[in-house]
Amino acid sequence: MLQRVSVSIDQREFLALMGPSGSGKTTLLNLIAGLDRPTGGQIVVNGSRLDRLSGDELAVWRARNIGFVFQFYNLLPNLTAQRNVEVPLLLTKLSRAERRQRTRVALQAVGLTDRAGYRPSELSGGQQQRVAIARALVSDPLLLVCDEPTGDLDRESAKGIMEVMQMLNRSHGKTILMVTHDPLAAVYASRVLHLDKGSLLEPKANDYRSARAGSLQVVSSSD
Repeated sequence: MLQRVSVSIDQREFLALMGPSGSGKTTLLNLIAGLDRPTGGQIVVNGSRLDRLSGDELAVWRARNIGFVFQFYNLLPNLTAQRNVEVPLLLTKLSRAERRQRTRVALQAVGLTDRAGYRPSELSGGQQQRVAIARALVSDPLLLVCDEPTGDLDRESAKGIMEVMQMLNRSHGKTILMVTHDPLAAVYASRVLHLDKGSLLEPKANDYRSARAGSLQVVSSSD
């Protein structure tokens, strides 16, 4: 349960949320991504009041604005990497050629063009997570939300994934919100916030900036 949490995230920022299990990290992530609803306060993302949207409106909003990356890759085992990345585009009005072009660009961004025809069982854990990141990118979302993206990887693979995410933030201008327990993953973020028992801990210098005009997300919750 979150308690009077207020957060602002700027466009093109890479924010990491850290804290012990049960501290509210994933709850905050889910609120910003439109997966959960607050029992109080408000959630504003790029001018949209998520707490005022209906369930159907939230589903449409998520599809247009959020790319999800989870600890477990959730890839479809019988599809190639290319087809897995293409899945979010199948419900759009894009032509097949346009879908394939976007898929190629997404795979290129994560360094997996040469693995496009491979199925998940033929890929390492790090490569599977790269496919999952490409799938999250393929719709060109406003925000990437990542829940323990390195939690199921060995140290070397985790380092590779964090380097990809940092590149997407710095070179491609992607806004990223990441939950992690791993301090070695958090160092790749441009800012780190710590939660404990549903509250933000007192930030260190430069860790926290209050909401201001032009911010991508503003979250205020009083669960």
